[in-house]
Amino acid sequence: MYSHEVEQMTCVAKGPNHGPAPIPQEGKWTQAKEIKDICGLTHGVGWCAPQQGACKLTLNVKDGVIQEALVETIGCTGMTHSAAMAAEILTGKTILEAMNTDLVCDAINTAMRELFLQIVYGRTQTAFSEGGLPIGAGLEDLGKGLRSVCGTMFSTLEKGPRYLEMAEGYVNRIGLDENKEIIGYEFISLGKMMDAVKKGVDANEALKKATGTYGRFADAKSYIDPRHE
Repeated sequence: MYSHEVEQMTCVAKGPNHGPAPIPQEGKWTQAKEIKDICGLTHGVGWCAPQQGACKLTLNVKDGVIQEALVETIGCTGMTHSAAMAAEILTGKTILEAMNTDLVCDAINTAMRELFLQIVYGRTQTAFSEGGLPIGAGLEDLGKGLRSVCGTMFSTLEKGPRYLEMAEGYVNRIGLDENKEIIGYEFISLGKMMDAVKKGVDANEALKKATGTYGRFADAKSYIDPRHE
């Protein structure tokens, strides 16, 4: 349907049409016109309206279809169950379908939106990687033991900072110098520990092998349990 004004107009030739600007995708420059033209692996971060929790979403897209999904959440207990459902929902869908699918948790929906923008604009992690990354590459973000990298710190003006979780793992003790300043910490790599336990290693031995230190922990004048002292 055309309005009366448009019907009365003289037809003018449109001229050249060069199509969309090419975007970098897996080592190629692609003029993306349809969903099946989209490829790439990338990450997106989302949050819910009350900003109580956040989600980091990693998708590996091949020919417009989500082949791999890594859903990591923090800050909200209910989000973990939402992530479980989203993991079942996402794979096999095109990225357009996923954009218009209820991924259970608003933080995951928002992450999908942010990630979608990166992918369709060619701002993926694999933009200049020939052939992209194989399915399963998302697990490399988790490292040995397949646990999310998480940093958890708590601090008060009265009592100062407490390191609870670092990249290396669960912080068991923090070391203090003569000024009561943190100079190092002892950590337990829970992923490595549980792998050892599942292989039959005694739990106490597995704990010992999975324990390490960072910084000048051995030089500390005192040690405290950050969760109880």
